[in-house]
Amino acid sequence: MDNERIDIFGVPVDVVDFPRSLATVDELLRGDGVGVIAAVNPEKIMRAREDSRLLQALRSAKLLIPDGIGVVWATRWLGLGRPSRVPGADLMPAICEMGAAQGRKVFLFGASPEVNGKVARILPERYPGLHIAGRQHGYVREPDMSKLVADINASQAEILFVALGSPRQEFWMTQHVRELSVKVCQGVGGSFDVIAGKVRRAPLLLRRMHLEWFYRLAREPRRLGRQSELPRFAWCVIRAKWANRSSPAMN
Repeated sequence: MDNERIDIFGVPVDVVDFPRSLATVDELLRGDGVGVIAAVNPEKIMRAREDSRLLQALRSAKLLIPDGIGVVWATRWLGLGRPSRVPGADLMPAICEMGAAQGRKVFLFGASPEVNGKVARILPERYPGLHIAGRQHGYVREPDMSKLVADINASQAEILFVALGSPRQEFWMTQHVRELSVKVCQGVGGSFDVIAGKVRRAPLLLRRMHLEWFYRLAREPRRLGRQSELPRFAWCVIRAKWANRSSPAMN
């Protein structure tokens, strides 16, 4: 079953909630080919409008989760659909839980050597039945990428988590998807750092209030430059809403 996919300012996102996203992952694991999963947030939308390579990477993904509350708000307010927020940091553990129940093999690619190794130790303890088929930190030179892909395929992993940060992980997945034999390939950003305890997520209450972005900004002021895209995104949404109201042809 294909998910409904809409465009926000020319950038695609799937109209899904958490259960539907997880069901899609299950379908991908049982199907043929490689299913790429990417997260969509306001910052990524604004960047993809100006970066054709990133836009193409997103368009080629099998599942585009509405990761940021801003995406959910914009989609609903503009009347494009009614998705629910699907944080990539929550979807990865859910995939691990599903993978453990199904006896799946996982390959971990990305983050620092220390963090990568720690995640490889933590996940099987947290999800008994999940097999870590292989791992590789993110400091890989371009000439060595062919060997990495060969190692991933040789491991017979069915799930590949790529923690390179955006947009590098989207570019990597798009470049190598046709060479991979995994079933699911998810770009997970900084999730390895969270699992390893290097970075703290917001308390559950703040997450439920959709204020995780504010918590991260308070703890990591260096993110201020990235968050500057939020006002631009909000302004674009307001302008689009006003245009819809002002033009009978668009109603």
